[in-house]
Amino acid sequence: MLNTHKIKNQLESLLIEIGGLSYFTGRFFRETFKRPFEFKELLNQCYKMGNKSLLLVGITGFIIGLVLTLQTRPTLMEFGAVSWMPSMVSISIVREIGPILTALVCAGRIGSGIGAEIGSMRVTEQIDAMEVSGTNPFKYLVVTRVIAIILMLPILVIVGDAIALFGSFLVENIKGHVSFVLFFNQVFDSLEFGDIIPATIKSFFFGLAIGIIGCYKGYYCKKGTEGVGKAANSAVVLASLLLFIIDFIAVFITDIFYDL
Repeated sequence: MLNTHKIKNQLESLLIEIGGLSYFTGRFFRETFKRPFEFKELLNQCYKMGNKSLLLVGITGFIIGLVLTLQTRPTLMEFGAVSWMPSMVSISIVREIGPILTALVCAGRIGSGIGAEIGSMRVTEQIDAMEVSGTNPFKYLVVTRVIAIILMLPILVIVGDAIALFGSFLVENIKGHVSFVLFFNQVFDSLEFGDIIPATIKSFFFGLAIGIIGCYKGYYCKKGTEGVGKAANSAVVLASLLLFIIDFIAVFITDIFYDL
């Protein structure tokens, strides 16, 4: 009986969370197209999210390129297919590994930062003060941050993919004496628009998910410093989970188009 009651409460909490997040998302789309447009704050957030995440994304991409090539090369050598390494690595990184890992890195860095920043503003009643002064805090705080990460994440994915491919090239150059021109000729020969476009499109949805969840958790943060910590932590966990769900849906839809 206790277990049934606990499950019922958890289910109710889940449905309330989904409902609140859906309403928050709908409000974001409504507010996006209303005046005034906060272009200055939008550019500021684009700079913060893009510039300050670039180093972390670059290091992550470089290590992924190195590790993927080092781990895969011995297996391909056994089958005499080491010449396929540039093609295999490029398709793997561009289609799947690059976008999802970059999004996860951004969920940890940007998502938690948004949740903590807006949560602290809610706790210190800065959001209430903005409402009293006639400013629309939702448009200034939420819309600008969500649009900024939607715009910046695809750029970060492209940069991360490029650095990952360069890391793969370094391994091939050292171990297989493959030249820069030969490696990247094979990379671009193997890539098609069907590989690049779906990966780019889903990175926009990754950015939307990270931004919406980070802002939602911070905007409705409970009182106290403990609430700010929980908002930042739950923003990362929920955003990471949603990223995998979006990725699965994107791969499933892409696979259907490939079969047509």
